[in-house]
Amino acid sequence: MKDSYVELVDLLKQHELTISTCESITGGMIASMIVEVPGASKVFKGGLVVYTNQAKHNLANVSEKTLSEYGAISKQCVIEMANNTNKKLRSDICIAISGNAGPNPDENKPVGMSFLAISIIDKTYWYEIKTKSTSRNDIRIESTAIALEKTIKLIKDSIK
Repeated sequence: MKDSYVELVDLLKQHELTISTCESITGGMIASMIVEVPGASKVFKGGLVVYTNQAKHNLANVSEKTLSEYGAISKQCVIEMANNTNKKLRSDICIAISGNAGPNPDENKPVGMSFLAISIIDKTYWYEIKTKSTSRNDIRIESTAIALEKTIKLIKDSIK
């Protein structure tokens, strides 16, 4: 996975793009992996860890209506997380993720399910993720790897 973060940082530097993160299920793991790469400070604007609904509302400006109608584990929530964090941190790209690492279902969503949104320049893409892992940490690691893979692909597709 680490090689992928090197690829991401190199890609961002090459195209003079900046990135931010807004994380729930991964608890800051995506941001942590990015800043392990030397030179990440040239491209990484910052990250929010919004583990509770209160934090999602107060820090990422997710509307109370979205949280009450759709829940934190929803495409609507992560889209707001990505778009609002992008605006707040003035980045070109934002990775936002929220899901259920277990051990029990939450919001009627199974363990290992999450939603990912990637806001890139003026478009936002979202994905529903169902990990194969079953342990909390493995779910977080797999979700982080998927977020990275999708972000690299979107950047490459956007700059063609």
